[in-house]
Amino acid sequence: MINRDCETVILADGAFPENGAVLDILKRAKIIICCDGAADSLLAHGMIPDFVVGDLDSVSNDVLVRFPEKLVKVSEQETNDLAKCFRFAREKGFVITHLLGASGKREDHLLGNLAQFAEFSKDFPGMLLVTDHGHFAAVTEQAEFTGLNVGTQISFFSFDPHSRVTATGVKYPLCDRELHWWYEATLNTVSESTVTIHSTGSMPLLVYFAR
Repeated sequence: MINRDCETVILADGAFPENGAVLDILKRAKIIICCDGAADSLLAHGMIPDFVVGDLDSVSNDVLVRFPEKLVKVSEQETNDLAKCFRFAREKGFVITHLLGASGKREDHLLGNLAQFAEFSKDFPGMLLVTDHGHFAAVTEQAEFTGLNVGTQISFFSFDPHSRVTATGVKYPLCDRELHWWYEATLNTVSESTVTIHSTGSMPLLVYFAR
């Protein structure tokens, strides 16, 4: 269970949220960690980052001058800025509840961000990747989503093509099915208020709920 009193949000440098509900997540966050240049977008919307993490190659001079105490420079180039933010948060013991700004601008960044979200979900159980159009949750072994609206669009994406997925509470149930390609379990529909998912395999299953 996420402790909302410790709510920490990572803001990636994709498209800045426009949906009011997503902006509310930013406004109520106790701590905001910005991926590099996302700090400038946050400032432009009247909010101040608590930390700016990355190689700092996309941060404006304004941020560098105004907030030197908030900068966390990680020079290595083996991983992207989002991975650096996740590692920083883990080292500090922060509870990441939401990842925002992960989509938009460039599709290669989105795919990379989804993979990072899946990889680090084990360190931050219950974390959501939220966009203006919906959100992703990561499932390891099993999960139950309750209080859902019937008719909500739902999709399943497996990073492990050998994992077997069972999903109930959807219009097209999955029964111990291997998902070899990402398109195979997309565009399903919630048919009951509770969706139950079981997934085997070495990597988390991503579940997308459209807004």
